[in-house]
Amino acid sequence: MREKTDCPGRRLFLKTAAVSACGALCGVAPARAAQAVQSGEVLRVWSCGGLAEAMMPANLEFEAKAGAKVAYTGAFAAALGKSLLGSATTDVFAARVLALAQKLRATGKMAWFKPLCFTQYVLVTPPGNPAGIKSVEDLARPGVKVVLAPEASPPGGAASLALLKKAGVLEAARKNAVTEGTCVQRVMDDILSGRGDVSVVELRVTRLPQFAGRMDVVPIDEGFFPPPPMTFTVGVMESATNKDLAERYANFLVSPEGQAHFERQGFIPAISDKGRRLVEKYGVRDV
Repeated sequence: MREKTDCPGRRLFLKTAAVSACGALCGVAPARAAQAVQSGEVLRVWSCGGLAEAMMPANLEFEAKAGAKVAYTGAFAAALGKSLLGSATTDVFAARVLALAQKLRATGKMAWFKPLCFTQYVLVTPPGNPAGIKSVEDLARPGVKVVLAPEASPPGGAASLALLKKAGVLEAARKNAVTEGTCVQRVMDDILSGRGDVSVVELRVTRLPQFAGRMDVVPIDEGFFPPPPMTFTVGVMESATNKDLAERYANFLVSPEGQAHFERQGFIPAISDKGRRLVEKYGVRDV
């Protein structure tokens, strides 16, 4: 019987992020920034929350190199982007979805951007892969217990469904679904408990501390990946208080040292051979 589940907390698996969206937009972030001003210059950095586990150690490394404080906010990119297109300001913004960075550039809010990294999708199964899952087509096999989260916050649910549709197995996979929920956290819990045989997630989720090494990971043919959520960029905002510091930070993130943090968290670095190929494939260029 298919069950619908809810998150124990929206994006609970990113609870280690330094600052929440509400904090950034409602007063917590400015309070933290004010404390940092006393000990050195502060660089305001916003990013899609999905980058948080890579951004935080990268920020620490940059702070050690630059002698400046990074006031970091990891939250929903669309919400942050909407704020920046309005009256909100920050110094650096790492956006998910190329179109958002392009819109910020076109409206004069962003000075420039560069490709940062790309996400990638995988199948996850309980340890030992008891259902013998070898490819995304196996989600259509009779008897396979599929776990889906079609209502998960963007791009999680929509991207997974788009991938399954592109692979030609969406209808069959939904018939096989034992859970159709709203939360990636629940997806992972259902896989770890053995309630489900397989699900589609971003590789970065399997690198989170609470999940790392606890499940089997099966690659998915890149040709099935939905293009819009693939790309992350990093850009310097026109509102940057110290443009030189902001540019140093953005350039650090796309340096070999900075990119190593994203690779460790399951992203494809933009400067890698595969990343450069994806830059050309998706046309990730400033305008």
